[in-house]
Amino acid sequence: MEYPVIDFHVHLVDYDWYRPWVVEWIQEFMEEDFEGVREKYSDPKAFVTLMDEYGVDYSVVMAEQSPITTGIAGNEKVGRFCAASPRLIPFCTINPHLEADPARSLERLVDEFGFRGIKLYPTYNHFYPNAPELYPLYGRAQDLGLVVMVHTGSSIFKGSRIKYGDPVYLDDVAVDFPELKILLVHSGRGFWYDRAFFLARLHPNVYMEISGLPPKKLLTYFPEFERNAEKIIFGSDWPGLFDVKGNLEAIRKLEISDRAKGLILGGNAARVLGLG
Repeated sequence: MEYPVIDFHVHLVDYDWYRPWVVEWIQEFMEEDFEGVREKYSDPKAFVTLMDEYGVDYSVVMAEQSPITTGIAGNEKVGRFCAASPRLIPFCTINPHLEADPARSLERLVDEFGFRGIKLYPTYNHFYPNAPELYPLYGRAQDLGLVVMVHTGSSIFKGSRIKYGDPVYLDDVAVDFPELKILLVHSGRGFWYDRAFFLARLHPNVYMEISGLPPKKLLTYFPEFERNAEKIIFGSDWPGLFDVKGNLEAIRKLEISDRAKGLILGGNAARVLGLG
């Protein structure tokens, strides 16, 4: 069976504003000038053309509200960007420190912009993902059939706090919301690869997302990688990773079955998103 290629981890290149160290970090990976790239790919049609060059069929584009660590990409901005093409799948964000009623805010955003999921940034926004005050948010997301992405593992940006990135906190959420689809973004990068792998095998509703991990290291980080092939989802972290095509090719060269590669590069994501 042939699956689409889905990049489940894309940021806007044109944030409302960035912390300066984020721009410096992104520029390290680009041969082109960042401001030129930012201007060009602020146009969603240009970005869809780039997806074609990479060989990507769909991209999940995420909002961000991390004023301490990285910057702001507003929900409305992401919603408008993704409205330009059905191949762009919008995910909103909620910073629990900035919202009086996160669950109600989520429902409003879905009604207004058709968001398909939500991305949470515990290490950037400084909260534990199993905090009781987040439970109404998870309940509403489950009722709405949304996917919840949660940053796990390390964060290199100033002001981030890694203690909030332990995947084990999502065990509570997976148990208490068994119909909620949860993606462990970065798969516990750095400290907790084993925990992310175990949780994805243990819970039917938990998936590993592998953005930010070099493909040549995946079989080292996860010695039984292929055993979890039905629970692993590809993401690039564009524009932090600008060579998406190279990343896809590297995964296709891994010593795993073609079936596993198809599931990881798009089959699992299509199932999670209900794309058929």
